[in-house]
Amino acid sequence: MTDIRIEGAKIIIVGGSSGMGLALARRLLGEGAAVTIAGRSEDKLTAARRDLGEHPGLATVAVDISRDEEVAALFCNSGPVDHIVSTAADIEGAYQLLPSIELAAAQRVVESKFYGPLLLAKYGAVHLPPSGSITYTSGVAAYRPAARGSVVAAVNAALEGLVRALAVELAPIRINAVSPGWVDTPIWSFVAGDAKQATLDAMAQRLPAGRVGRPDDIADAIRFLIGNGFTTGTILHVEGGHRLV
Repeated sequence: MTDIRIEGAKIIIVGGSSGMGLALARRLLGEGAAVTIAGRSEDKLTAARRDLGEHPGLATVAVDISRDEEVAALFCNSGPVDHIVSTAADIEGAYQLLPSIELAAAQRVVESKFYGPLLLAKYGAVHLPPSGSITYTSGVAAYRPAARGSVVAAVNAALEGLVRALAVELAPIRINAVSPGWVDTPIWSFVAGDAKQATLDAMAQRLPAGRVGRPDDIADAIRFLIGNGFTTGTILHVEGGHRLV
């Protein structure tokens, strides 16, 4: 039984306009939380509001979490918040063999999956109660790297180190991460292009779970980390057994 109340809680989800973050927003709204989805694209935020049915507990805000002043303003305007979640990841152009990697693409990964989470903790922690939490998403690439994935593997590993350090520094606020495996989300269009479905189907045949992940699988895991008051500094692997094969 989880021990942190979700009904009435105020939760900010960065990257919640699609995929795993959107699935989490839907679940938390259904439990009576007040959810603010933050993201860079006004079009995606509008689509998320439409998808979620213009829920009365839902708000959206445009913010670039790689920009110091925008993250500071996000929390200045939000006031007290109970939980912060980031599923944001900008990996467009990053899945390349080493000779083809452009520094700008690598920098976008670092900004969205390391500097952004760092700034969310820097400015968000002072607005959280002692029972509050920050939850990030890393990824199985940190454990099963593949050719073309060196940047993403390295940044996921760095984020997990940040989780452990912040869990000590910001205690008793809880800091955790979910490490997803291959999940069928729009991000795969950047990874595999037109071969997305064939790539996911091939992985499904390899995995002990017999399928790739769904956004709701990751939402379930994040919901657990938000609600369990005795879990901190932890990387929760939700990857269908990918680390075993």
